[in-house]
Amino acid sequence: MIQQIKQNGLYVNNEIHGFIYPDVNLSFPGVAVHLCLSGTARIIYDMQEITVRKNHLLIMMPGHFMKTVKCSDDFTYARTVISSELLDEVKGHLFSHEFGRFNNTPCCQLTDEQADHVMASAKLLSAIAMHNTADLQLRRQMLHAQLAVGYEFVNLYRKEQDKQWHHNRSVGLYAHFCDLVVVHYREHRNVKFYAEQLGYSARYFSKFFLNVSNGITALDYIGQYVCTQAKRLMDVYPDKTVKSISEELGFSTTGNFCRYFKRNTGINPEEYKRQETLSD
Repeated sequence: MIQQIKQNGLYVNNEIHGFIYPDVNLSFPGVAVHLCLSGTARIIYDMQEITVRKNHLLIMMPGHFMKTVKCSDDFTYARTVISSELLDEVKGHLFSHEFGRFNNTPCCQLTDEQADHVMASAKLLSAIAMHNTADLQLRRQMLHAQLAVGYEFVNLYRKEQDKQWHHNRSVGLYAHFCDLVVVHYREHRNVKFYAEQLGYSARYFSKFFLNVSNGITALDYIGQYVCTQAKRLMDVYPDKTVKSISEELGFSTTGNFCRYFKRNTGINPEEYKRQETLSD
């Protein structure tokens, strides 16, 4: 998948049965668009539980993560992953691109007709991306045009739902915190920094977060997020040393990183790397 995203700018899978990696925090190298085709599933998106049913469209922005919890035997879904670079190129073709709304309400219900439109758009994107043409610039322009059309349709489908959530302060504050962690997790891993960015005291924000996050503390969220990114680096780049990963994540020393990782996961990074090697 990662190789196709690098080469073509996107990856499309029209039908996936069940969870490929159950109970694992997943983060994608781009925008991941999931459409439930049948059955039901429970997932955790940025620590908030969501129930997904047929025709639910779930849009996951770069840097955020989700964990699959449970699904029915007939659960199937389609997934399209769009690279951040391709999305940035497309923004100039859009009437509006308030992508932050997808973090406020990542999941929305489509009608059968709307779901068919989304699937048709995904299949067309895949055909364009895989088309063997010597004119790479033309292929890129065609991807831009199709992505812009697809986004505007999704934007239209979500219009009423976005109105309902626009004035929900709790959802907005939670989503803003998650966005800030995506941007600053390499430099800041304490609640005080994020609370101040949001205009609150650390004590007030910690209490607020605990009330809206199914009992998970803001500090635990930051820790899980950092360790999820560390695991992703170790999974994708198995030859990377723990030292280089700790530096990439902004830790001052490898020892600090190892202690932080073990405190949040129960094992040290070298143990995690060995487990992944054995599972392969």
